[in-house]
Amino acid sequence: MLYLFDCLYLNGKDLTQTPYTNRRKMLETCISESERIKLAEVLITRDVGEAEAFFQKVIGRGGEGIMAKSLAEDSYYRAGSRGWHWIKFKRDYKSEMNDTVDLVAVGGFSGRGKRAGHYGALLMATYNREEGKFETVTKLGSGFDDGFLAALPGLLDPHLTKKPHRLVNSTMQADFWFEPSLVLEVKGAEITLSPIHTCGWELVRKGSGLAIRFPRYTGIIRRDKAPEDATTTEEMLALYNMQAK
Repeated sequence: MLYLFDCLYLNGKDLTQTPYTNRRKMLETCISESERIKLAEVLITRDVGEAEAFFQKVIGRGGEGIMAKSLAEDSYYRAGSRGWHWIKFKRDYKSEMNDTVDLVAVGGFSGRGKRAGHYGALLMATYNREEGKFETVTKLGSGFDDGFLAALPGLLDPHLTKKPHRLVNSTMQADFWFEPSLVLEVKGAEITLSPIHTCGWELVRKGSGLAIRFPRYTGIIRRDKAPEDATTTEEMLALYNMQAK
């Protein structure tokens, strides 16, 4: 399905210097909706509560958020710049995951750019006590400062394995694999369903596990916790259900 929301060029005319309200009207006149092509839904309001209700409706349908656009006379299209003429409001800005979790590093990915020569991201897992397995739940690459990146080889290299550890349940392919040892505190935007992570596989939906969106390392290494003391799959499922309510 293709959703159209703006019109920048029509019948040989550049519309980038035309106010947004006019561009939207032109879009509506030149498009015939079909099963495959639709106009993006629009709400014009000054009421914050009404805007919030619209946002929640979009989220409830599985959308990531809404776009708030100016209706001022100078609401022209400026490539590469938006200022306050249009603003993204996404559900990760309204974090639904209020608790931190303690996850285990079971795999790693090579860094690129300024992280070349370091571990650029880590594959993190919860612990399934019933199965005695570590189940992947997110790929963590945010919140790492230079000191932590430099320390990671010392923390992880002694635990390198040639293939996923026998206690690790993963469908993802990492560049490196580790014996479960390092436990990190992680904060995320929300818990979602994922076809690639094994945490709570098919406990909510067939063909899906649980995953943390936009994870961030808090800066705390849980040296007081053994890998088996990490956040459990059962706890992650409980957090997901609380969030859904």
